[in-house]
Amino acid sequence: MFYVLIYLVAIVLANMIVLWFGPASTIINAFFLIGLDLSLRDKLHDLWSGNGLIIKMGGLIVTGSVITYLLNSDAGMIAVASVTAFSSAALFDSIIYALLRKKTFLIRSNFSNIGGALLDSALFPTIAFGIFLPWIILGQFTAKMAGGFLWSLLLNKYKDKKVILQGN
Repeated sequence: MFYVLIYLVAIVLANMIVLWFGPASTIINAFFLIGLDLSLRDKLHDLWSGNGLIIKMGGLIVTGSVITYLLNSDAGMIAVASVTAFSSAALFDSIIYALLRKKTFLIRSNFSNIGGALLDSALFPTIAFGIFLPWIILGQFTAKMAGGFLWSLLLNKYKDKKVILQGN
């Protein structure tokens, strides 16, 4: 439950920051918030594996976009861009993550994040702002990879899910 709450807060906060500050803010979001969500998605993949992973992850992504819209309807296109980009990225990420199932968490997470970050970086700003923004896309991708790597290092310290879930 802890990971789910953090994931939702990060995605909604990222969406609202984009509404308030525009395209340039997506690069900062990419490092801090989306990098976190990419790595949390992999932790959730491990926790939910075999227990409705696709339905749970899809529900989580849709919930983040719905909350964004409910907080401010002006964020409608951002919510649409978010659900589209995150769903596409999650699917690609999950395939790569599953193919690497015998590798360590750090390898699974960071290699699967490459595909997810690339799709998300291309789709989100193009849909949200209605224009192809190559420098924003490149900046987002780079920031997501760096942020995702740092978050994966932190999350890897908590291999035992009980440590974080119980707050110990």
